[in-house]
Amino acid sequence: MKIDLSNIQKFGSIELLAKQLVEGFITGLHKSPYHGFSVEFAEHRLYNPGESTRNIDWKVYAKTDRLYSKRFEEETNLRCMLVIDNSPSMHYPEPNKDKIKFSLLMAASLAHLLQRQRDAVGLTTFAEDLEIQTPVKSSGSHLHKLLLQIEHVMGEKHQEKKGTDVPKVLHQIATKLHKRSLVVIFSDMFDRQENQEQMFSALQHLKHQKHEVLLFHITDKNTEVDFDFEDRPYEFIDIENDQVIKAHPSQIRDYYQKATQSYFEKLKLRCGQAKIDFIEVDTKGDYEQVLLSYLIKRQKMI
Repeated sequence: MKIDLSNIQKFGSIELLAKQLVEGFITGLHKSPYHGFSVEFAEHRLYNPGESTRNIDWKVYAKTDRLYSKRFEEETNLRCMLVIDNSPSMHYPEPNKDKIKFSLLMAASLAHLLQRQRDAVGLTTFAEDLEIQTPVKSSGSHLHKLLLQIEHVMGEKHQEKKGTDVPKVLHQIATKLHKRSLVVIFSDMFDRQENQEQMFSALQHLKHQKHEVLLFHITDKNTEVDFDFEDRPYEFIDIENDQVIKAHPSQIRDYYQKATQSYFEKLKLRCGQAKIDFIEVDTKGDYEQVLLSYLIKRQKMI
């Protein structure tokens, strides 16, 4: 199902919209060929003899005559850090800013799904430096705070001029995450050309630290990949440094498409070599692709 990103604010809150999207997705999943995926959670586990009895749920014992221990945060199935690129290129196309809105909404939906499964989730946003970075927890109160931060980022009216340094930030995340985690990245992976090799090295650093990585490559496919503009003169403005190029789309379309395709294919290849899941996502595409890709990854890890 596709989402009208221009009308997100009409739903009232990101928390409510994310919950609705996840519940709709789960309902559809149960009716689909993917019904075997586990989207529920276990609040208890069987008591193992010799363990402390302080966490036994005696109410459950009274009903079932079996001993179960309550599950706590440190016993969660999965630790996940949601990483969102908040650099200027992610605020394209203006004024609607579809790429950052789509990424934030998908991160909110994944956070809701993770907490529903009693998995632990954290949030990181970045541009040329780390911006928001929360702990990784599974409590309901933590989820609420995390979603409020996502809503705050989405509601920002004006973004100060800043650059992009994906490699530096990914290296920092790899260093700061001390426990094995699933790192889910939402980014267009646009950076300075001289940074490309460092970007691949930073992704490899995450894998070297034993983290699993799921990269959602976010683009506005119509313009950023296909370069589908009307046949008239344009001023193309670099939103990071304000550089202006005046051109007719037909004059540069072939060159642009070849250069873009070459970079994206190289990025996909390098991710494959590093065993990083690479998912191409169009902001005008189906949001369920993101949630299903996460579930597939989770099934492989648990």
